[in-house]
Amino acid sequence: MSKTVHILLIEDDQDDVELFQYALHSSRVICQLEVIMDGDRVQSHLQASTKRPDVIVMDLNLPRISGRDLLQQIRTLDGFSQVPLIVMTTSSADDDRIFCLAKGANQFIIKPSSLDAFAQIVAAIVELALTGNQPSPH
Repeated sequence: MSKTVHILLIEDDQDDVELFQYALHSSRVICQLEVIMDGDRVQSHLQASTKRPDVIVMDLNLPRISGRDLLQQIRTLDGFSQVPLIVMTTSSADDDRIFCLAKGANQFIIKPSSLDAFAQIVAAIVELALTGNQPSPH
């Protein structure tokens, strides 16, 4: 694979950021990973970006702005309505899943508890970024 995958990770938990980075490194993906840890910085970052990410991965539980609000903001930004977006969260609430999918998330994934499961999810995220195809459900 020669394409560099550009992933925007919106995550406030440093441990989860490191797991994500480790899983990317383990999969040997050529990747540019941007991490934003404060939800209130996302909109201005996206508006100022000269290149759209291939995929956006975001948590729902973020400081300073609700993940639900942020999801809606991203989907209304010019040029970002079609960027694949995956919500990866600790929430297993059906209302969160239904809301996110209804508001434009391509996938709603509950954060895994094992490193192997995390690596599988990251591989599915990379596949979505490269092909635009939905990751297969696990």
